[in-house]
Amino acid sequence: MTLDLYDFVASIPDFPEAGINFRDITPLLADGAAYAEATRQIADYARQKGVSVIVGPESRGFLVGGPVANELGIGLVPARKPGKLPREVIQESYSLEYGKATLEIHTDSIKPGDKVMITDDLLATGGTIAATIRLVERLGGEVVALAFLIELNDLHGRDKLAGYDILTLMNYND
Repeated sequence: MTLDLYDFVASIPDFPEAGINFRDITPLLADGAAYAEATRQIADYARQKGVSVIVGPESRGFLVGGPVANELGIGLVPARKPGKLPREVIQESYSLEYGKATLEIHTDSIKPGDKVMITDDLLATGGTIAATIRLVERLGGEVVALAFLIELNDLHGRDKLAGYDILTLMNYND
């Protein structure tokens, strides 16, 4: 019997500001069985898609993608904030609700033809993942899958990611 992963997500009303219902995944991460179950489900999806490398945007993408990469015996490529990677990088800027952000990836981390799955904890507006997709594709990788613990349906992030296969383990409508 699989665990109900929703039981391991805490809902925090009015955080970080009034009107926001924050979905906290730290209880899931803290529970070995729940974390393993989420990892297993994403790894099974990655196997079906023939994934050869995982990319995780800073920083929660590392928490989702790292265990999956380990289970599959493949590598994890971090997409980091500027100035965190020591070798040659490419970067991609994207819009946030209030301002801009940038991600970087090492130029030698994705090889042409790599079958990439991008992982993160949450699909909200889709901006971070769209920027990560652009980085991977600029290096010649093929994004074959996107995987998230949670999707906030009302923010329509999936719309920015049209044409990509998406797995979300939990969905919320608020």
